[in-house]
Amino acid sequence: MDAGSHSISSGKSSAAAAVQRPPLQEAGSRPYMPPLSTTSRNPAAKCYGDRFIPDRSAMDMDMAHYLLTETKKDKENAAAIAASPSKEAYRRLLAEKLLNNRTRILAFRNKPPEPENVFAADTVSSHQAKPAKQRRYIPQSAERTLDAPDLVDDYYLNLMDWGSSNVLSIALGDTMYLWDASSGSTSELVTVEEDNGPITSVSWAPDGRHLAIGLNSSDIQLWDTSSNRLLRTLKGVHESRVGSLAWNNNILTTGGMDGRIVNNDVRIRDHAVQTYQGHSQEVCGLKWSGSGQQLASGGNDNLLHIWDVSMASSMPSAGRNQWLHRLEDHMAAVKALAWCPFQSNLLATGGGGSDRCIKFWNTHTGACLNSVDTGSQNQLTLWKYPSMVKMAELTGHTSRVLFMAQSPDGCTVASAAADETLR
Repeated sequence: MDAGSHSISSGKSSAAAAVQRPPLQEAGSRPYMPPLSTTSRNPAAKCYGDRFIPDRSAMDMDMAHYLLTETKKDKENAAAIAASPSKEAYRRLLAEKLLNNRTRILAFRNKPPEPENVFAADTVSSHQAKPAKQRRYIPQSAERTLDAPDLVDDYYLNLMDWGSSNVLSIALGDTMYLWDASSGSTSELVTVEEDNGPITSVSWAPDGRHLAIGLNSSDIQLWDTSSNRLLRTLKGVHESRVGSLAWNNNILTTGGMDGRIVNNDVRIRDHAVQTYQGHSQEVCGLKWSGSGQQLASGGNDNLLHIWDVSMASSMPSAGRNQWLHRLEDHMAAVKALAWCPFQSNLLATGGGGSDRCIKFWNTHTGACLNSVDTGSQNQLTLWKYPSMVKMAELTGHTSRVLFMAQSPDGCTVASAAADETLR
């Protein structure tokens, strides 16, 4: 596609560029992913019944009857006959046909296993019957690759988000696109005026219906995506572009290049209700904790701040609120922020190219719990927590990965890179 196009077309990384497609159309069918096996038996394990049924055709019924009914006199007569030289032929015949054939009595065609160690055999059989633990299926290539022309190559912006309604929003230049992951359909929400653009940040509200868009002009737009209607525009919040956004119920928190962080209550006319000021450079990362009690902010000044709502000033006009923690361990801009979903006071942060570290923090005490140098080079890496062992590396991007977003069910991640592809 030509670089000036505002549409997104899907395709496989090499030949697709020559074929024009509708924006964000699915490149191909989803590859089959086999489900985890639910088989509870090991087909190689032998299975034996709890008893054996004799095969009557394998038994000598005449000999069995004779041995059960013979009397003492019969035994003495048989011994006498056997000792008689004149009866040598009879004795030999009796031995061949009867006495040497007693092993056939109660014989079975299928003999049971040797019972020398029943307990050990049962234990081995029980272990063999259990299926091997299945590892998570992780594909080694992208399920879809979409062309993303005009994607702004700026590490400090936040141009992609995946909402709770399973709709992915991505800004390409001055245009905001919506891609419905359930149906694969694409729509264009808005193209902002050139004087206001480009779009510099985007964030879905928790309801998955309302979308906040930050602009280079410092304005913030609120959209109802169900009706494609602009609800309101917040002006005068910042002095320059708005590069980061985060929702906390009805509060939209905005971070600007001016270093200011502002809480905006979108329900009221005078929306700016609180200001956090602690960064000396652009605020490039914002994330509220799951409880809504703490806010993490990262800036181009390499600083990480933790703000607590209990410390917020009761007078918005005071202009500033004191941070709970000011953390200076990162050696580059702090953009990547993620709160642990099962431990409210655990925060993970990622530093820029001169840092490359993932750090884990106890936000109650401000202690750094762990730091891992990722050595990232244009790939996505899946880590196992808390061991931080690499589970997989997802390659395909040929330039640095700028933006990532996770699907609502937590099973899929979308990434957009400076190579102008979305995977």
